[in-house]
Amino acid sequence: MEDWSGRTDAEIRSAVREWLEASWDTDLTLVEWRTKLTESGWGVPTWPVEWYGRNLSDPQASIVQAEFDRIGAVGVARTGIRMLAAATILTHGNQAQKAEFLKPILTGEHTWCQLFSEPGSGSDLAGAITRADLKDGKWIVNGQKVWTTSAHHADYGLLLARTDWDVPKHNGMSYFLLDMRQPGVSVHQLKQMNGHASFNQVFFTDAEIDPEYQVGELGEGWKIATTTLMHERRSADGLRRFDTGSDRQGRIYDEEREEVAHMMAPYTWYPQRMGRVDLVIQRAKETGRYDDPVVRQEIAKLLCLAKSAEWTARRARAAQEQGRPQGPEGSLGKLAASNVARAANHVHTMISGADAMLTGEDSPMGGVIAEILVSTPAISIAGGTDEIQKNIISERVLKMPKEPRNDTDRPFREVPRNKV
Repeated sequence: MEDWSGRTDAEIRSAVREWLEASWDTDLTLVEWRTKLTESGWGVPTWPVEWYGRNLSDPQASIVQAEFDRIGAVGVARTGIRMLAAATILTHGNQAQKAEFLKPILTGEHTWCQLFSEPGSGSDLAGAITRADLKDGKWIVNGQKVWTTSAHHADYGLLLARTDWDVPKHNGMSYFLLDMRQPGVSVHQLKQMNGHASFNQVFFTDAEIDPEYQVGELGEGWKIATTTLMHERRSADGLRRFDTGSDRQGRIYDEEREEVAHMMAPYTWYPQRMGRVDLVIQRAKETGRYDDPVVRQEIAKLLCLAKSAEWTARRARAAQEQGRPQGPEGSLGKLAASNVARAANHVHTMISGADAMLTGEDSPMGGVIAEILVSTPAISIAGGTDEIQKNIISERVLKMPKEPRNDTDRPFREVPRNKV
């Protein structure tokens, strides 16, 4: 593949259009098409040339995407956390790991999950106690992870595990690529209070990892996990772009819709956890509360808050498209989303009253309002709690003094911690 970073927009547009006209075929299978697309360099054009890319900037990549959208061509696989895995491996993986894992991620042949949080160390990620011990040339993993989305159908997992207990906690973590289908890995879905089962707890009992699947150097797990989390926060709204398949006809579209339905099933309640601001005015009119001055005032506050959060997200996307480094928008946007969800929860309750607690066919919107009320707390937890985001903003953005800590400058085995 050729480096196209120095080409003009017109040259890029013409080349993509010519390639699509010669290659796009709706009768191909999804994997056949994505294999061809990956090998062309147009599937992930911002990636390096040696790894299925064209070394384009984000603004140049938007030209490529526009040509795909113009004819309805399917892109590389992006549902779930595939691209978090790809971004992490691309940044920190060695040549062999990139060669083995990047292409199957793009073609959709491999699915992934993120094995970070634990029962006793959710927000305190560096306090994880799942351990990996090197025995007879293999890493042996024992412990438990929780809140792992899509682990029940993942092929591989991004694992953060403790490999050294005699150094400060941030220095004793290492990062691995784990085969989720092997003996010693047990996955159990967790039923949520909104009735869904998106998350899983994962138990490791002498699960094995070959040394070649350790990412980076020993003890670099925290640094590598930060890369994964940075991409997670930066693409927090990315699921919305890939949550539906095309309504066009053809074999490849049928397979894409099937893939999306399978991969996005755990995320069907995510709009509700955001508060469903889009339903507020409709509900106020349906219930006659639209003319209530108190309700109207709360609706106005909510819409102002939501619009401000939207503008912040747009600034973050614009910065990304222009190739600027990640700013504070990720944490600010995450915290803003929590505030919007809580405000929406409050407004929906004002509008529907006690009926907001009802579920079933006779409840408001067939139970959607009730689902909003029990789903919105999740947005304040997932992807880093509100408290974590406030710490990040205060310390890294506002440059305020850090909170006093007594667990970062002594061996981790000496740090008091939760027993699980």
